[in-house]
Amino acid sequence: MGSIQRDVSVDMDVIVVGAGISGINAGYRLQTELPGYKYTILEARNAIGGTWDFFRYPGIRSDSDLHTFGFAWRPWSGSNSIADGESIRKYICESAEVHGIDKKIRFHHKLLAADWSSKTQRWTLSVDADGEKTQMSARFVIFSTGYYDYDEPLKANIPGIDNFQGKTIHPQFWPEDFDHTGKKIVIIGSGATAITLLPNLADKAAHVTLLQRSPTYIVAIPAVDPMWTFIRKWLPTWLAHTIVRWKFLILPFLFYKFCRAFPNVARKVIRGGTEKELGPNSKIPFDPNFKPAYNPWEQRLCVCPDGDFFKAIHKGNADMVTDTIKNVTAHGIETDGGKMIDADVIITATGLKMKLAGGSKITVDGEIINVADKYIWRGVMVQDVPNAVVVIGYTNASWTLGSDATARLVCRILKKMDQSEDGVVTAAIEPGLKMKSSPMLNFSSTYIEKAKGTLPKSGDVAPWKPRSNYMTDNWIAGHGDLSKGLTYSPSLKKVN
Repeated sequence: MGSIQRDVSVDMDVIVVGAGISGINAGYRLQTELPGYKYTILEARNAIGGTWDFFRYPGIRSDSDLHTFGFAWRPWSGSNSIADGESIRKYICESAEVHGIDKKIRFHHKLLAADWSSKTQRWTLSVDADGEKTQMSARFVIFSTGYYDYDEPLKANIPGIDNFQGKTIHPQFWPEDFDHTGKKIVIIGSGATAITLLPNLADKAAHVTLLQRSPTYIVAIPAVDPMWTFIRKWLPTWLAHTIVRWKFLILPFLFYKFCRAFPNVARKVIRGGTEKELGPNSKIPFDPNFKPAYNPWEQRLCVCPDGDFFKAIHKGNADMVTDTIKNVTAHGIETDGGKMIDADVIITATGLKMKLAGGSKITVDGEIINVADKYIWRGVMVQDVPNAVVVIGYTNASWTLGSDATARLVCRILKKMDQSEDGVVTAAIEPGLKMKSSPMLNFSSTYIEKAKGTLPKSGDVAPWKPRSNYMTDNWIAGHGDLSKGLTYSPSLKKVN
């Protein structure tokens, strides 16, 4: 590693951290809404795409439709509404190239630390630039790193896992040369990754067992939306895109609201769909394998395009076991219920570890910021951290909807600051405000529960409440109040 260069080698108006879907979107919004701004995107790896380039396990795909998961400024034109990971990666790369955003990316640039100076009204970013440590300066920083830890998965306590003499794989680090043909595979987990893996491994494996401690809701949806197939043939492209986007904005939102308002009815609706997919002769009973203890949308629903999960089960070489692990042996897993599951391969799809801002150290005037002690303004700006935002999408809708609402809101704040000649904006709790804290992400999923000590808090008073939905956030991005909960300071140029 090289020595730290004390001079600031790059000076920008805005530095975006991360070249995934959120970072590319932020770049587009910056260059179109603030064309006079100098910006760059730092990417620790050597490729565009973030999650969609990093994760390479079999069958990786979106859980959201691409009409809302895709960019509003470059609509998804593929025939499938639910797309595979490689198609999404190519779409992100092509979108960046078409608009010249790829030219703004500095690859192999990993952010190590970010320090704000009130004296200079700028951020100094310590960066590992392909092995050489350097520093960069910016007026504003957009952390578009998502919230997953790329270096370490969520650790799960699996009794006796070290006894296993076969191959153990975590989906986050899928080996490129792994051939699952003829293997007996056990997938531990019940989330989206596990539900995706089973049908994509069962095609060549001798047998695949999904071993889950507790079940999740699994909903079969068409991979190719019938309405999209029809209207794209007969309507102008722009109109077809607009109609199908609004369809996927409104219907999933209404279904989410329905599930939260009428959980018992929603359970029955989802159960009816699941039993239809299982059929009357299924060897895997609904209870306990498809009967979660929680209500619909207290955790994210898992989708399976064209019912691929259920089709794999019907073929006979895939099954499910709902039980806890007593011990892992040399050649399989023994459950507390007394079942012995033989395995050549164990896949630990037990969740992802959450990490904000890529795990970089953030300091304000030399003081380290512990974001878990702070509130977050409109789900965007961390309390007491000036001129910076974290881009986090939705857990109950397409991620990109939330990240785009954030990018547009940031651009509007920057425009306001330019007009009023302000140099600093900070999210701050109003004096005397009494507020109860609540989780920033209101889900009961294990990985979110375990991350509560690493994420900022939301409150029960606006604008500190958790983000609610895209309709509201989209309006706020364009027209919402930019004074409540924010403090502004004049720029040094104005003062001088």
